Amino acid sequence: MKIADRSKTKTPPVDKLGNPLCALTIHAHPDDEASKGAPTFAKLAESGVRTVLVCCTAGEEGDVNNPALKEPGMPFHGLDAEQEKLLLAKLRPEELDASIQVIGFSKLHMLGYRDSGMAGSPSNSSPDCFCMADLDEAAGRLVKVIRAEKPQVMVTYSDDQRGYLHPDHLKVHDVSIVAFERAGEANWYPEFGPAWRPLKLYYSVWSRARLKSVHEAMLKLRGSSPYDEKWFERPNLDHRITTKLHVGEYFWARSGALRAHATQVDENEMFWFGLSDEELASVYPFEDWILAGNHIEGYSPTADGLETDLFAGVRAD
Repeated sequence: MKIADRSKTKTPPVDKLGNPLCALTIHAHPDDEASKGAPTFAKLAESGVRTVLVCCTAGEEGDVNNPALKEPGMPFHGLDAEQEKLLLAKLRPEELDASIQVIGFSKLHMLGYRDSGMAGSPSNSSPDCFCMADLDEAAGRLVKVIRAEKPQVMVTYSDDQRGYLHPDHLKVHDVSIVAFERAGEANWYPEFGPAWRPLKLYYSVWSRARLKSVHEAMLKLRGSSPYDEKWFERPNLDHRITTKLHVGEYFWARSGALRAHATQVDENEMFWFGLSDEELASVYPFEDWILAGNHIEGYSPTADGLETDLFAGVRAD
């Protein structure tokens, strides 16, 4: 399995003040880092940028989504529901570690909350689940990580999540927005060290252009597509995209990280693997982002067209 190779860059890139570049991404559960932004962060890792993953929960409420693991001779064969949960709780951290190795993250921070489960499930009301967490307290945990890691760039979930209303994903957005601002304010959480102001905050987004390109390629090459009309009824956020990164040569990070999460991802599922890495790169070799927070004085992300670098305006000249 291919993994990000940090040996390619001998001199770490720095910002305009000489600080090493660092990008921090916040996700709700193990496996989210694989499906959202893995190629971008693998590319950053190989360029020498320090990359940090914050995972807010351990995914305790997940299920075994790979039917092959329940077949005779496989780990989940014959287990009852309680046994399955226990084994899943053991395996998911191991899968996350394997995914991190593929993508090349420098550091993992677990924020320490319990998975809230899908919207409407009884686990939503658990006092220790993420969606029930006090916003100030949860933001403080993230601020502590930000001040320790000193990222110039943060990546989180969009303010528009109408396509997937998971309570933990909604909470990730809320906590990230607050922490992005408070990390640079010395009067907030002084116990967590000197203030550090991240310069840019991005939202991840699956663009309509990408969806359309992948859907049409699957119809042409495979004769069917998992993207039915409901997918095209989701909000189209393409008009908000500020940043388009060419990462086609890094799609191995996405596929490799997804396969690392064997309990969550079925290799035979077209939604994940309907196109090979090479085919996907040929039809849509980009990942798209929305610059939602900007503390760089005088910087306009679209002054010269779409950004092609998360660190545009940050890197040393």
